Amino acid sequence: MNKPITLILILIIAPILGGIYGIVHDQITYTISNEYYTKFKFIQFGLNDWGMGENIGTIGDPEIILYNPRYGASIVGFLATWWVGMTIGVILGLIGLIHRNGKEMFKITIKAFLITIGIALLVGTIGLIYGKLVLVNNSPNWIFPNNLVNRTNFIMVGSMHNFSYFGGLIGLLISIFYSIRQKKKAHNTM
Repeated sequence: MNKPITLILILIIAPILGGIYGIVHDQITYTISNEYYTKFKFIQFGLNDWGMGENIGTIGDPEIILYNPRYGASIVGFLATWWVGMTIGVILGLIGLIHRNGKEMFKITIKAFLITIGIALLVGTIGLIYGKLVLVNNSPNWIFPNNLVNRTNFIMVGSMHNFSYFGGLIGLLISIFYSIRQKKKAHNTM
């Protein structure tokens, strides 16, 4: 496989992997705080306009209840992260062009992408813990829904979401280093 075809393949796979990460992430966070979705994310992504549920709240304090909320959380997760996957895929794919051939490029770049996902999940988990141990007691300057019942879990999930994006950036930087290091390692074994 040549490098241009490999790059195209990476650019196809990257947003799918990014979206899958978002689906898994949002299934976890929905379990922790369904209100984060019913009173924020479902509204933010306009899922009530998709005919998937209804607003049982008011115009000022909406609460979107979906017929299948897990499916809704999956949609939100995918839509929130596919583009991050694409961005990471473009960067890692272009850096992957430094490798000897398409096979090596694909193997190292996909591994780098998976490293990025792992670090994003780890940092997101740290964000969840930080939300529980710090933010809950020092309320962040966020706009909270007036009809919020479980503020603690809402804060924890919001913190996890924010940290996960930061984790993606950290993971990307580490993965760039990993890819370049693999090139140097291959060069030294020649």
